[in-house]
Amino acid sequence: MLSHHRAHDDDQPWGSDDLDAVLSSVREAATSGAEIDDWGGDLTEAGAPEALMAAAVQRFGHVDAMVANHARSGQDGALGELTAEMLDGHYAANARSSILLAQAFASQHDGRPGGRIIFFTSGQGLGPMHGEIAYSASKAALAGVTLTIADQLAEHGITVNCVNPGPVDTGYADDELKSQVAQMFPMGRWGEPDDPARLVAWLVSEDGRWMTGQVLNTEGGFARWRASRS
Repeated sequence: MLSHHRAHDDDQPWGSDDLDAVLSSVREAATSGAEIDDWGGDLTEAGAPEALMAAAVQRFGHVDAMVANHARSGQDGALGELTAEMLDGHYAANARSSILLAQAFASQHDGRPGGRIIFFTSGQGLGPMHGEIAYSASKAALAGVTLTIADQLAEHGITVNCVNPGPVDTGYADDELKSQVAQMFPMGRWGEPDDPARLVAWLVSEDGRWMTGQVLNTEGGFARWRASRS
């Protein structure tokens, strides 16, 4: 089950992806016989995380893994520019909805082996994120709560981990930003979507069954100091 919120994406400067094209690409990459469905909605609305999980359970019978890689981006600021609405909006989208999704996931999980929850954080603990206080605070909340949720759900056969993918080229960056950030990677390129996806695939697999309560950085050696020394 793929979730999406087009209203948020349409409001971004880089625009939104073609949903039909995204679904088609996922179907092409899926294993033979895999069933793909999608759900659209605003996860900040009351009851939305629970509605998404209920829709997935109704469609597939049981959810084995939940990857919360959604995020609110933009409409942020530095100290002196913030409003309560900015802070609350980022917390609701990035932290609150992810935690409620984890709760809904755990409620439907029947104890079978292989339950997996993956949160997504950012690099806020590795370097400053200028002008993004609301975003970094909400993402820090997910990294901070991972171990506590993992401890509670371990006896139910569910592992919980949190992934920091670093800067990933998903089409939002202009040429100037791409060039500036690329020099901060020792390999000279941004992360590609498949880079963090490989880590997530391992975490939700049987091979990842002994990893839980961890915040994992998969940044390709991203060195924040390079920009100041170039």
